[in-house]
Parts: sequence; C-alpha cells; structure tokens
Amino acid sequence: MISHRKTLSVLVENKPGVLARVSGLFARRAFNIHSLAVGPTDDPELSRITLVVDTDETSFEQLKKQLDKLVNVIKIAELEDNNAVQRELILVKVAADDASRTSVIQIVELFRAHIVDVVPDAVTIEATGGEMKIRALLTALEPYGVKEIVQSGAVAIGRGARSMTEVVAAERKQLRRA
Repeated sequence: MISHRKTLSVLVENKPGVLARVSGLFARRAFNIHSLAVGPTDDPELSRITLVVDTDETSFEQLKKQLDKLVNVIKIAELEDNNAVQRELILVKVAADDASRTSVIQIVELFRAHIVDVVPDAVTIEATGGEMKIRALLTALEPYGVKEIVQSGAVAIGRGARSMTEVVAAERKQLRRA
C-alpha cells in the first residue's frame, strides 16, 4: 500500500467535546495525525478542523465515512494540492550574534519572513508558507544554529469563490423546503 499525505477540511458544530470525538476516531483507527488545526468560521455555530494525515487511498475513504457518521460533523472536504491553498506558521529562534546577524536577516528577507524578536545573541523569525517553503527556510537557517521551533498545524482553504459554510447553508435551506 502506498501512503500519501491527505488534507481534510471538516466543518463541525462549535460545541465542547467535538475535537475529542474527531481525534478519538483517528486514534481508534490507528491513524497518525501529521497536523491538526482548529478554529472558528464565519458562522459562530461552526468550527473548521483541518487535518493532515499520511494514509493509503482505501483507508482514507474508510476514515472519511467514519468521520461522516459522527453526530457533530456537518461537512467533510478533501483538499487536494491543485484546488486548495495550504499554509503553516512557524516561529524559529536562531542564534545570531553581531557577526552572523546580517546573514540571517538576508535569509529572512529572501523567504519573505519577518523578525519578530531580537536579543543580543538570537533572533526570532516568523514565517508562513507551504511545507516546502518552511522546510527550505529551516535548511537555510540550520548553519546558524536553530535554538527552538514552534510550528502550527496546516490550515487550508479551497480555491474559488464558494465557501464550505455557504454550501452548508444552501443544503440546509433545501432541506427546510423539502
């Protein structure tokens, strides 16, 4: 079985315990979650969970079916690279004394990142981007001495004008008419 990285965007009811039920499903099925991010949506009654997992196609389809059975799950969308924008946020603390600071600043500018904190022997850098950009930035900073890394989970959104919450609102409206 060939394993691929897959991204799911899951709209859920904004209620206590929903994240525990979703992550519990992954644990019961022995899926390793590569990345998980949760946040509010434009609808205060809904939250969006973005999950990135490594899995084969058959197991992934089973996982989506199991997720869809959870009571608080409203909508599930697989976000493929060609039809979604996906980003991560990273904070990196790098050793940077007077001799190396200029070189570190040049790398930060090259990657369109930002220095958010400076102390005499280190700088903290904030960067956003896709997985490859983040990895390339870390590789470029490695010779200077990466002291600490904090990284968010991936967030992703489908391309195009329509949003998942609009689709859900339209589906709910049709159900009320029926």
